[in-house]
Amino acid sequence: VQLQASGGGLVQPGGSLRLSCAASGSIFSINAMRWYRQAPGKQRELVAFISSGGITDYLNSVKGRFTISRDNDKNTVYLQMNSLKPEDTAVYYCNADIRPRIMTMASAYWGQGTLVTVSS
Repeated sequence: VQLQASGGGLVQPGGSLRLSCAASGSIFSINAMRWYRQAPGKQRELVAFISSGGITDYLNSVKGRFTISRDNDKNTVYLQMNSLKPEDTAVYYCNADIRPRIMTMASAYWGQGTLVTVSS
């Protein structure tokens, strides 16, 4: 199982980016999916969460600006980021709880990270 994240880049303050993360390989089911971020010199933090049923939650500092969604047919999770601020600059990682086969327990898988830089 692999998670492939994409969509990062350089954007000006107030701009928008959309991150994507696609799971591939042997997948029976995907439970919760998440986006984390890690800024230079800081600990990794949970930014957004979405359950298999579509329940979402967010880090307080991104509420109202970021939206997490998922396409279960494509095994993909998205993070729409609007009104970006310099403090949103970080490497963003996707994470998902995946059952590779029906007889296995779910395990956490990580994407490789995609860099988001918010700067004028």
